[in-house]
Amino acid sequence: MTHHPLADEHSGHRGYRYGVFLRPDAATSLAVTTITTAVRQQYGFVSAGAFPPHATLAGHIVIEGRDTAGADRAVVDHVSAALGDAGTTAFDVHNPATLIRVGPTIAYGLRTDPAKACHQRLTDLAATVCTALAPLQNPDDPYPHRFVPDTYRPHLSLASHDLYPRPELTDEVTEFIDALPVAPSPVFTARTLSAYRFHSPDWAPGWWHTMTWEHLHSWTLPT
Repeated sequence: MTHHPLADEHSGHRGYRYGVFLRPDAATSLAVTTITTAVRQQYGFVSAGAFPPHATLAGHIVIEGRDTAGADRAVVDHVSAALGDAGTTAFDVHNPATLIRVGPTIAYGLRTDPAKACHQRLTDLAATVCTALAPLQNPDDPYPHRFVPDTYRPHLSLASHDLYPRPELTDEVTEFIDALPVAPSPVFTARTLSAYRFHSPDWAPGWWHTMTWEHLHSWTLPT
């Protein structure tokens, strides 16, 4: 990776956090982008569209005691090693395009075994990534990322944090999304993982209005 102009700033402070996401296929990415854009234009909601289309594997990781360039390298190196050690390979992900709720979020829920409506392989992948990043996390982070397999629900966000102050719009936004003529793939291959660095001045409420991000690295899982 090339030297970043913010490489001398401390990653554990100044508003930097990291995430590793699963990238869906192109058709699903376009569908998610179309939906989040339509929701923004209709309701002014921006949170889901502030991110690239993704299913979160590890999110909002604050790295301890490294400059930004060092934190970037550590994230990539640790995840690369973990994926190799686990022998992680690509697998199919099913998206029935049924809208679900995850906290305030309206989303497409993802499965890896549609017959049982479960997502064990995605859970295992998230566990591999989170375990790899755990030694890097800043123990002083007041809101640390903690992976809990039993409550992990892989999904593609379509409308999210903006609904906290506007819960009365949840049903209306759900109906609006459900009526949009979009076509996500019913099955795509979990093949591409990407690491991102996120920045917000203070991560105060409403951080999604000021957050920016940079793509750091992608991994392609072997078939």
